Amino acid sequence: MTAARIAGPLVSVSVPPLEIPALVLPALVDTLVMVGIVMSIVVLLGVPLGALVHNLAPGGLVENAALHRPLSAVISIGRSLPFLILMASIMPFTRLITGTNIGIAAAVVPMAIAGIAFFTRIVENSLRGVPADLVRVSRAAGASPLQIVRTVQLGEAVPSIIGGLTINTIAMIEYSAIAGTIGAGGIGYVAVTYGYQRFDHGVMVATILTLVALVALVQFAGDRLVRVATPRARITRATTPRSIPA
Repeated sequence: MTAARIAGPLVSVSVPPLEIPALVLPALVDTLVMVGIVMSIVVLLGVPLGALVHNLAPGGLVENAALHRPLSAVISIGRSLPFLILMASIMPFTRLITGTNIGIAAAVVPMAIAGIAFFTRIVENSLRGVPADLVRVSRAAGASPLQIVRTVQLGEAVPSIIGGLTINTIAMIEYSAIAGTIGAGGIGYVAVTYGYQRFDHGVMVATILTLVALVALVQFAGDRLVRVATPRARITRATTPRSIPA
């Protein structure tokens, strides 16, 4: 194994087929932990940020161009950088926060930054789809901006936000594979270290099938949740105007 590591891609060392599950399954657990931590941070910060950006924009509940422009610009920068470049460019910041540039902890920082920027835009675009009449009626009924955001805007946008969350989660799975190139662990690390550098086609196929199955499972779960949430949004849309006194 040491010779293979020193020789790099010039030496082919194959993992016995029966040992591949013992190699891939722990890596899958690492990927799930990585993505789970990142998505928890993304949802916790992305939802309020998306609502804030939407309502600071022209026509929003608390319109403020002086705050909206710089905040929107920062989010756009976070979205526009390819993940590999973002990951490399913030390594000093990552080391400052985590004390290391390798491992799951180091991967969480750039993944969270990229995910928050992505999900903030998803939430913002989802809120744009909420009928303006509902917001106007709620305002006329005396609801506070926070109540409107929580019950009307976010309540109506739940199916769209869930759909965006599904896309974001899949993107984070892809980013976790890229993070594996810097020793973050997970499926990406196994694919690069064993599948690519050692020309182990069995491991490479196993990692590909694992990632495909994981993404398919996330997409299936997301689609089901959207179907469950959509009728609730329709009921809310139908009953909200009637529940407000004339």
